[in-house]
Amino acid sequence: MQTDSPLTATKTIGFTEFLVLVGVMLSAQALAIDAMLPALPTIAHALGINDENHAQWIITAYVAGMGMGQLFWGVLSDRFGRRTVLLVGLASYSIAALLAALSNSFHSLLMWRFIHGVAAASMVISRSVVRDLYEGRQMARVMSLSSIVFIMIPIIAPTIGQLVLLVAPWRFLFVMFSIFAMAVWTWVVLRLPETLHPEYRRTLSVVHIGQAFRQVLGNRASMCYTFGVTMIFGSIIAYVGMVQQIFAEVFHRPSAMPTMFALCAASIGIASFTNSKIVIRLGMRVVSQTGLLLYLVIACIHLVVAILGMDSLITFVLLQALLMNCMGLMIGNFNTMAMEPMGSVAGVAASLQGGIASACGALVGAFIGYFFNGTTIPLTIGAICCGVLTLGLVLIAENGKLFRAHHATPLPMIAE
Repeated sequence: MQTDSPLTATKTIGFTEFLVLVGVMLSAQALAIDAMLPALPTIAHALGINDENHAQWIITAYVAGMGMGQLFWGVLSDRFGRRTVLLVGLASYSIAALLAALSNSFHSLLMWRFIHGVAAASMVISRSVVRDLYEGRQMARVMSLSSIVFIMIPIIAPTIGQLVLLVAPWRFLFVMFSIFAMAVWTWVVLRLPETLHPEYRRTLSVVHIGQAFRQVLGNRASMCYTFGVTMIFGSIIAYVGMVQQIFAEVFHRPSAMPTMFALCAASIGIASFTNSKIVIRLGMRVVSQTGLLLYLVIACIHLVVAILGMDSLITFVLLQALLMNCMGLMIGNFNTMAMEPMGSVAGVAASLQGGIASACGALVGAFIGYFFNGTTIPLTIGAICCGVLTLGLVLIAENGKLFRAHHATPLPMIAE
């Protein structure tokens, strides 16, 4: 590790371990969402939910809470440091998961799922930590590499959830979330030092917070890419919320869901790895905007297939995997471009951007999921609408020009 890094010299963490830890911190959120998918019908039956579409709210409530929590976790980390706030968040996450396990009604479960999401500090703090140490194309590379670890959880989480249901009640899933969070808490205590640059530490005064908010909200390109992430994330939430019903009601193969879901999720991991290899040479804009255009083409093809009644299990999984691949080229780069101008207010920026993407994305996903009608058409129309809106936001951010080159000088970073 270089001596000019903001990391404390007495607590050294290598580049590879840093990537894995960031990925695992992000995975706390993916685990809490994706491991629940096989359990949604079971929970609906156990808690007396008559409309199976309402079971999607178990996912939506968590994501909405995550968006709400991100509005303040980053602000607190700009004042008290990334490490302290991260540890408090992980402990709160663990406790909230246990309380969700004790829910005796659907409304109680939704409340604790919302609080569980609010406690998910690791999502916003992990982005702040990466921004503390990297910028530009190097930051995009680090985000892509850490995303590979992050993607492994969605690949295996539904299978884990299904295995848990074979040997234990659905409530044990929340116990598993709690244990996972405490394992990450222990890892952070032992290995992750403080990364916040001392000169960037801010007070919690109204004036300073207001200045930081204005700096974030006043940057057109940053906000456009934030809302671009929101649209793509909303499309993902719609897919996650509807996928169990699609496999059960459209293809009549509910048992195939974990395996097929894993194949689709794996395509994001492949795209993230590919992005880490090409983004330094090609740049974030070329890669992400190419991914966006391909996303729109594939979504339109899927809609035609669905309208013609030709959507089968094979075509659905293939086209969704291709869409996920395009998302993998977009999300990390969009997040990086949104965060890049915000080095001095990284915590506030991560809070606002993450909060907007999560909360608004949850609403977009819930809105699309509301129209599920026993076919894949609503999902594909939602994907197209999200893609078109994202393209419009990108054009606004880039003054109407795509594929512009952009270079930035990297910050001091962890030795590789």
